[in-house]
Amino acid sequence: MLERLRRRLASDPRVALAVDGPNVLRDEFDVDIDDLRAAAERYGTLAVTRLYLDEHATPGLIQAAEAHGFEVVVTSGDVDVRLAIDATTLVAEGAIDVLVVASRDTDFKPLLEVAAREGVRTVAIAPGEHGRSDALRNAAHEAFVLGDGPDS
Repeated sequence: MLERLRRRLASDPRVALAVDGPNVLRDEFDVDIDDLRAAAERYGTLAVTRLYLDEHATPGLIQAAEAHGFEVVVTSGDVDVRLAIDATTLVAEGAIDVLVVASRDTDFKPLLEVAAREGVRTVAIAPGEHGRSDALRNAAHEAFVLGDGPDS
C-alpha cells in the first residue's frame, strides 16, 4: 500500500477508466466517449480504458469504441459483475493508482470503497445530472457529472 501511495503522489499516476456502457451510453445522456476519456486523463496516464457492454451492443458501437482507444468487454452475463471483478483485480494487483468509474449504478459503491481502502484514489463520473448516484458520489474521493467536472 505504501508503494501505491508513493506512485499516486508521483507526477504520473496510472489510471483505470471503467465505463458501465448500458447505464452511461443511453440516448437521454448523450455521452461522448471521448469526453469520458478526457475526464479520466486529468488524473494521470490511462493504463486501462475499458467499456463494458452486454450482448445487445451493436457492432457499430463496439467498432467506434475500439477506434477511440477503448478495450471493449462484451459479456453475456451481468456487466456490473464483470466490471467490478476486473476493477477489483486491478486494485488487488497494484496495477493502478486511480480508479475512475463512469456509471449511475449504486452497485459500484462497494468497489469504490474497497479501492479507497487499498490506497487507490477513486472518481465517480455520472453521465448526467438525473443519472447521478448519491451513493457513488459519497463513496468516491471525487465525483462529478460529465460536462460539469473538473476543468470543464
